[in-house]
Amino acid sequence: QVQLVESGGGLVQAGGSLRLSCAASGSIFSINAMSWYRRAPGKRRELVAAIPSGRSATYTDSVKGRFTISRDNAKNMVYLQMNSLKPEDTADYYCNADITVRILTTTLKGDYWGQGTQVTVSS
Repeated sequence: QVQLVESGGGLVQAGGSLRLSCAASGSIFSINAMSWYRRAPGKRRELVAAIPSGRSATYTDSVKGRFTISRDNAKNMVYLQMNSLKPEDTADYYCNADITVRILTTTLKGDYWGQGTQVTVSS
C-alpha cells in the first residue's frame, strides 16, 4: 500500500556532501513525522534526524550543524542534506515515516521504512 524509496547514497571523501532523498507513494491519506535513521557496521540503528509535520526538526548531537532534514509535503518527500561528512557517518541510511493510509472508507496509521541507501565516507 505504501512504499518509501531512498536515493542519493554513495561514496564521498571526508569533508564532502551528499543529499539523500526519500519518496513516499501509495494510498497516502497524510504523513505525520518523517525521519532518517542509520545503522553503521557493528552498531545499533540510530535516529539521525526527524521532522514532524508542522514542527521543527530535531537532530542527534553528532550531526547538528552538519546535516539538515527537510520535507516537501506536496511531493511526499523527505531529504537529508549532509555536509562536512566524516568517516564515522559511514552507514546504511533509512527513511522512516509515520503515514496514515486510506483503505476504502477508513484510514489506518502505520510506520513505514525504506530499503536503505549506503553512505560511505573515506578518510
